[in-house]
Order: sequence, then C-alpha cells, then structure tokens
Amino acid sequence: MSNKDNDNFKTRLKIAKKQISSNNTNDADNKGLFMGSAFRLGTELVAAVVVGTIIGFILDSWFGTKPWFIIIFFLLGVTAGILNVIRTAKKMQDNN
Repeated sequence: MSNKDNDNFKTRLKIAKKQISSNNTNDADNKGLFMGSAFRLGTELVAAVVVGTIIGFILDSWFGTKPWFIIIFFLLGVTAGILNVIRTAKKMQDNN
C-alpha cells in the first residue's frame, strides 16, 4: 500500500466515523423527541379528564345531585382530552 493510498484510507475512515457519530446523535435526539411527544399527549388526556371530573364534583356538591354532574363532566373531559390528543398529533405529524 502506498503512502497516498494510506492517507486516502485514513481520510475516508475519519469521514465514516463522523457520519456514524452524527447518526447516533440524531437517533438519540429522535428518541427523546418521541418520548417527549408521548408524554405530552398522555398529559393532555389525563389533565382534561381530571379537570372535567373536578368540575363535576364541585357542581354536584353545590346542587346535591351526586353523581350526575361527575358522570357528565367526566365524559366531557374524556371527549375533550381525546380531541386535544388528535389535534396535537395532527400538528406534530404536519411538522415532520
């Protein structure tokens, strides 16, 4: 192997190592982005259900109609949470 071939090989090796390290970094970033998105979607769903249930509980306490408002606002919270998750997922998909 000549000196020129050896230098050419070393250059290609350095380029390949840089590409591999940048691909590993991108994979880690994508995994973190995915986990953050999944956590956000889950949090939005749970928050809507909890808020709806609390509102129902408060209204039931005021009007003495247990458990009707809790059930109604729980279902409204579930519906709102699912709609929020769908809307957010569509936005995230459009951004990619």
